Amino acid sequence: MSDSAGREDVRNTLDAIYKNESRRVLATLIRLLGDFELAEEALHEAVMAAMEQWPRDGIPANPRAWLISAGRFKAIDQVRRRARNAGSLDEVERQFRQEPFDPAQWDEQHLEDDRLRLIFTCCHPALPSEARTALTLREVCGLTTEEIARAILTSAATVAKRIVRAKTKIREARIPYIVPRPDELPSRLDSVLQVIYLIFTEGYAASSGISLTRADLSAEAIRLGRLLLELLPEPEVPGLLALMLLQEARRSARVSAQGDLILLDHQDRSLWNRDQIEEGIKLVERALTSRRFGPYALQAAIAAVHAEAPTAKATDWKQICGLYDVLLRVDPSPVIELNRAIAIAMRDGPAAGLEIVERILSRGDLRNYYLAHASRADLHRRLGHRGEATVSYQRALTLVRQEPARHFLERRLKELRG
Repeated sequence: MSDSAGREDVRNTLDAIYKNESRRVLATLIRLLGDFELAEEALHEAVMAAMEQWPRDGIPANPRAWLISAGRFKAIDQVRRRARNAGSLDEVERQFRQEPFDPAQWDEQHLEDDRLRLIFTCCHPALPSEARTALTLREVCGLTTEEIARAILTSAATVAKRIVRAKTKIREARIPYIVPRPDELPSRLDSVLQVIYLIFTEGYAASSGISLTRADLSAEAIRLGRLLLELLPEPEVPGLLALMLLQEARRSARVSAQGDLILLDHQDRSLWNRDQIEEGIKLVERALTSRRFGPYALQAAIAAVHAEAPTAKATDWKQICGLYDVLLRVDPSPVIELNRAIAIAMRDGPAAGLEIVERILSRGDLRNYYLAHASRADLHRRLGHRGEATVSYQRALTLVRQEPARHFLERRLKELRG
């Protein structure tokens, strides 16, 4: 093999490691160094060092541990240089002696523990809720500022400010980089569940872009859900994990070979992942039998009814409507009300669902939510109201940012005009 080919192989390996493992490496560096910015610089320096050394010395047996070790040493050198100028070298030596690191003893469990520490730190109650979301998506998932802005429907500048302020708050308030004590976990759980599901949602139905889904984010959220279940088996934890698994089970059937969106009632159910469905249903049953379930378990129960139906026509819409009634009482929101309206339209006919959708939109709720207008358009279409359907599809098109969804709406409009 030529030297250039060897370098290319090393670069490809490093690119794959960075794509799949960089957030784990960063989580450990944050714990070892105690500073977000320093850890991010250390990761960058370690990757640059790997690009220089690995083609010459070969790829190490444990690339992740190598990157962690290299990043830590480079960060310590940098801090020592700064401290030497400030005359505070003794404090630096004391700080880093407290965090020993032996790459030979590093394993998968260490990395996953650090990821849990990171997500609980990013979701600390001392941080504003919007800052928790932005910081977690950035540090745990590696989304860019622009991707986060699209996911939470705000500007990139606003997201950047939230992340900077959150990091400053963590540093100045000395928020500990730990998994909370067992007695503290329940009070910290809601924000963590919310962020994990937001990560999954962005992976399952990307807020913008040419691809409908991002499998890396969905897999990341499910992995975090499993870790959390081991740590705290409260009913909503298996409920959330069940919901993610049951939705993820439909991934391969949601998009055609051409990248077009396929709605639930037209999906090839033989493509659904039966192992994920089976696991999800067991987790739903576990959550519901506790009698202390919440909105995630109820949404998972709805997903389970869909998963158990052999065909779209055989779906038990009566049971789904009943579950939505309970969910709306437990967690009232316009989006849940909209989903309930669609279920009622399937049970009682499009006119019954349309009445609820019109009421939601007339209040001003969801006026900038493309799915509300797309739902209104579809119900008008089913009732034969071509004019009203056309107007609503056009309104949805002005709001949608996701290309497969845009193409679907455009096809519906062409069908109406045809």
